[in-house]
Amino acid sequence: MDGLTALLDGPRAREAFLLRSTLSPPWSIRVADGAALTLCTVVSGTACVLPAGGGVHRLGPGDVALFKGPRPYTVADNPDTAPQITILPGQLCRVGPDQEGGEVTPMADLGTRSWGNDPDGDTVLVTGTYQLPGETSRRLLDALPELALLPDPGRGGPLVALLAEEIVRDEPGQGAVLDRLLDLTLISVLRAWFARPGGGAPGWYTAYGDPVVGPALRLLHDDVTRAWTVEDLAAEVGVSRAGLARRFRELVGEPPMAFLTNWRLALAADLLRSSDLTLEAVARQVGYGTPFALSAAFKRVRGVSPAGYRMSN
Repeated sequence: MDGLTALLDGPRAREAFLLRSTLSPPWSIRVADGAALTLCTVVSGTACVLPAGGGVHRLGPGDVALFKGPRPYTVADNPDTAPQITILPGQLCRVGPDQEGGEVTPMADLGTRSWGNDPDGDTVLVTGTYQLPGETSRRLLDALPELALLPDPGRGGPLVALLAEEIVRDEPGQGAVLDRLLDLTLISVLRAWFARPGGGAPGWYTAYGDPVVGPALRLLHDDVTRAWTVEDLAAEVGVSRAGLARRFRELVGEPPMAFLTNWRLALAADLLRSSDLTLEAVARQVGYGTPFALSAAFKRVRGVSPAGYRMSN
């Protein structure tokens, strides 16, 4: 399970919040839910995005915006429209002041996973929110800016159209269908973002395409409990120990065993935060022979004991 897979399959990433918004001007929504990652795409009409860092970005049909939390941002018909509602953690809504100089139609429930101020509004947005991706996806999230824009029309292709169509249905298994459609859309967007010139992809992400380091990374991700050594890993890949170590550090930015340690501890952190497993059970699942070995490594790398980490989360 690599970092991209972990983002979508982590302990708190499933059942992402999904909403279809249908809007007519004037409208302005301030989002302060603290979500780790939110995908917003324009199905029809236009929207303006105002991130916490300042600036105004205009979106049209097919354009996609990725917001990395936790700082708030605003999505509106026009940058001068005052926020009429604020989305808080837990998707709670707080009504803001009416826009000066005119009447404002309140936001309301418009049906299954639908919301807005006009069921026939020209602007339709689809929003998917991942509230709490875990430590295993931290390296991926750290590589993203606070706002990532993919402004090419049709970027989402048929996936966005299908997501917009399916989001308003209420049939058996619909939650699973929507989760998978959102995941596929997010994967497509992230791949496109990191494939850009200067996309800033993490070293391990680009290294997956390397004929030497890519297979080594897959082995470490897929068999984390094995007592790996650099020699064993090199033998599996079919290269020399020195050749693998040099190439791995060059592309990933750290030695293979350091990468493995950090990956194991990230998995352990997610298990500690999201489950009631004993420390012994966590240690077994992430490749440590004893709870003491896991505790020593966790404290050395993260500066806190596993018990302390669990209590703080």
